[in-house]
Amino acid sequence: MRHRDYFLPVEGDDAPEHEPPSFRTTLISATLLLTALIAVVGLAKTLTPTLEAGVAGLGAPEAVVGIAIAALVLLPEGLAALRAARANRLQTSLNLALGSALATIGLTIPAVVAVSIALRQPLELGLGQKEGALLALTLLLGVVTLGTGRTTVLQGIVHLIVFAAFLFLAVVP
Repeated sequence: MRHRDYFLPVEGDDAPEHEPPSFRTTLISATLLLTALIAVVGLAKTLTPTLEAGVAGLGAPEAVVGIAIAALVLLPEGLAALRAARANRLQTSLNLALGSALATIGLTIPAVVAVSIALRQPLELGLGQKEGALLALTLLLGVVTLGTGRTTVLQGIVHLIVFAAFLFLAVVP
C-alpha cells in the first residue's frame, strides 16, 4: 500500500507561498549558519577530552566517543525532525533527518580525505568486520526498502533494530 497522503499538505492548510529571501536575508542566514557550525564543532572539540575520560572510566571502547560526538552534531536537526513528526509533517521530518545525516556524512568524509591527503597521512576509516557487515546489511536493507517503491512500518522497525545492534556492538564488542 502506498502512503502518498503522508507527504501531501494537510487539507485546509492555507499556508501562503513565500517569496525567495532577499540577498541580505540570505547573507545573514549564511553567516548565522557558519557561526552555528563553528559553535557545534567547538563544542564537540571541548567535550571530546571529557567524553574520552568518561568512556575510559566505563571501560567502553573508544568508538563510543565518536558515536557521542556524531549524536551531538546531529542533535539540532534530529530535534527539529522530531518536532516536525509530532506536528504530522512527515515530509519535513524525513527531509530534516535524512538530509542532515547525509549532509554530515557527505561533508565529513571528503573533508577528512582532503586533510589526510594534504598532511600525507594514511587514511583509516576504522571499519572492522562487524562494522563492515552492519554497513553492508544497512545498504542491502536500504535497497530493499526504497527500491520497491513501497515502505512499511515493519521495514522501518528493521532499520531501527539494525541501528540498535550497531549501538550495542559498539559498546559491547
